[in-house]
Amino acid sequence: MSEPSLSTSAVGAGGPRLRVLVVDDERPALDELTYLLENDPRVAAVAGFGSATEGLRYLRESEVDCVFLDIQMPGLSGLELAEVLGRFKQPPPVVFVTAHEQHAVEAFDLHAIDYVLKPVRPERLAEAVRRVLSGRERRPAPEDTQIAVERGGVTRFVERGDITHVEAQGDYARLHTRAGESHLVRVPLSTLEEEWAAAGFLRIHRSLLVALAHVDEVRQEAGRCTVLVAGAELPVSRRHTRALRDVLVRRAAGGA
Repeated sequence: MSEPSLSTSAVGAGGPRLRVLVVDDERPALDELTYLLENDPRVAAVAGFGSATEGLRYLRESEVDCVFLDIQMPGLSGLELAEVLGRFKQPPPVVFVTAHEQHAVEAFDLHAIDYVLKPVRPERLAEAVRRVLSGRERRPAPEDTQIAVERGGVTRFVERGDITHVEAQGDYARLHTRAGESHLVRVPLSTLEEEWAAAGFLRIHRSLLVALAHVDEVRQEAGRCTVLVAGAELPVSRRHTRALRDVLVRRAAGGA
């Protein structure tokens, strides 16, 4: 794994300042973009990585206000990473930075804030930052979602962000949490699939939904695909394998 480029800007005063993630597999391009962004007074901090896989790992531990992505990268491409981010409960805005014009339509289909062509001009990058800030000001405040569950006549509230996966049980659904608890709710899995899609829940099997934010690993052996979620290995059906690959990181052979 390559070492991240991480810096914090000390310039600028007043107004919101952005925490930015930059992903580009070409080190000179990564260093240049990081340098330009950290010298923008509207940017508070910049973290740079050389692959989409490393960037996604960073996002699991850290919050950012926007992501600047190269498109053509080995392994997981920038477009594929943007699809994964779009399923987060609070997707960070994405700016594509690329030498290739032909991906613009796909980029804006993924609701990209901007599409900047290389070589990057400082004034063009400054405009991209302005667009990120403008979109951020218009974005409504996120609502915390709690799920009411009953056990032994007592009603408790579980944060949806703590739910790792959901298992169908007839007309009911069993919610599994990262603390190892499970709760039965009187809601069909199909209903949760539709209502929770925007929060990053994906159907991987006729009886399973997973929270993408809690997927630690994707395994494929002898034509059989599984995901590791909070220590549990869950099956992925053939009909859902392709969709899963489109939105989750494909780990390099021999990787962690």
